[in-house]
Amino acid sequence: MLDSLTPAQIQSAERTLATGTWAITGGAVLFSVLTVTPLVERVTPAQWQWTAPILPLVVDAAVIIVVRLDAVVARLGGSSGPWPAVLRWMTGLMTLLLNIGDSALKSDLVGVAVHAIAPLLLIVTAEAGLAYRRAISRALERIERSRAEEQAAREQQEREVREREREAREHAERSAREHTERLDRERADREERARREEREHAVRMERERLASEADMRREQREYDDRVRHEQQQREDARRREQQALAGRSRREQSTDRKADRALPAAPTQGTVNAQALPVNSAASGVNGRSGVFTKMPESEARAYVASFREGERTVRQLADDTGWSLGWVSARLQEQRSQAVADMGAALEAVG
Repeated sequence: MLDSLTPAQIQSAERTLATGTWAITGGAVLFSVLTVTPLVERVTPAQWQWTAPILPLVVDAAVIIVVRLDAVVARLGGSSGPWPAVLRWMTGLMTLLLNIGDSALKSDLVGVAVHAIAPLLLIVTAEAGLAYRRAISRALERIERSRAEEQAAREQQEREVREREREAREHAERSAREHTERLDRERADREERARREEREHAVRMERERLASEADMRREQREYDDRVRHEQQQREDARRREQQALAGRSRREQSTDRKADRALPAAPTQGTVNAQALPVNSAASGVNGRSGVFTKMPESEARAYVASFREGERTVRQLADDTGWSLGWVSARLQEQRSQAVADMGAALEAVG
C-alpha cells in the first residue's frame, strides 16, 4: 500500500503526525504546569514559591527535546543508542508522578486517574510517534529503494535499448558498408571484365587485322605474280610475234637481195649504189659483216629489239642484227626498261 502512495501523501501523513504529536505535547505540558505548580508550592518554602513553575517547565523541556530529536533521528533512519530511550521514559515517569502526586497524597483515586491521562498519553504518543516515524522512514527507504531499483531497471533497460539501437545502427552501417564494398567489388569486377574483354577484342581484332593484311598481302602477291605472269606471257607472245616478224622481214629482205643480184645492174642503180657505198661501209663496220647493206626499217628494228628479254642478246648483237648503231640500240633498250617500270607501277596502283 505504501508503494502506491505519492511523496505528497507521505509528507501530508508526516505533517499530520507531527501536528498531533506537538498538540498532545503542548497540552500535556500546559496541563502538567498547571497541575504540578500547586504541588511544588506546597513543598517549597514561602520565599521560594515563585520558583514552583520551574520544575514542570524543566521536565516538559526534556519531554520536548526527546520528542523533537526522536523525530529527527527517526526521519534520518538512524539509531541514537539506549540513552534517548532512558531520557524518554524518565521524563515520562517524572511527568506522570508529578501530575498524580497531589491526588495520591490526598488518596484521591479519581484525581490520580484523571491526572494520569495527560502524562500517559504523552508517553504513549512519544513512543507511537517514534514507531510511526521509523515505520514511515523504513517505508520511504523501501519505496525509494524500490523506485531507485525501478529507475536503475529503467536506466538499464534504456541502456539496453540504446545498446540494441547502437548495435542495430552499427549493423545497418556495417551492412551498408559491406553492401557498398560488394557493389564496388562487383563494379570493379565488371570494369575489369569489360577491360579484359576489350583487350581480348582488341587482340582478336588485331589478330584478324594482321590475318586480313596477311591475306591481302598474299592475295596481292598472288595477283602480282599473276599480273607478272600474264605480262610475261604477253611479252613472250609479243617477242615471239616480233621475232617472227623480224624473221619474216629478214627472209623477205634476203629474197629481195637474191632477186636484186639476179637482175642485171642498171646504170642509174649503179650510180646510186656507188654513192651509197660510203654509208653501207660505215654500217658494215657496225654489223661486222661484209656485203650488201641490211639495215632494218625503224619500226621493225624497234619490234626486233623489244622481242628479246634484257640480257638475252648484247647491244652489239642487236646492232649487227638490225643494222642500227650502238647508241640507237642502247636508247631503245633504255626506253624498253622505262616502259616496263611504268607498266609495273600502273599495275600496282590499279591493285591498290
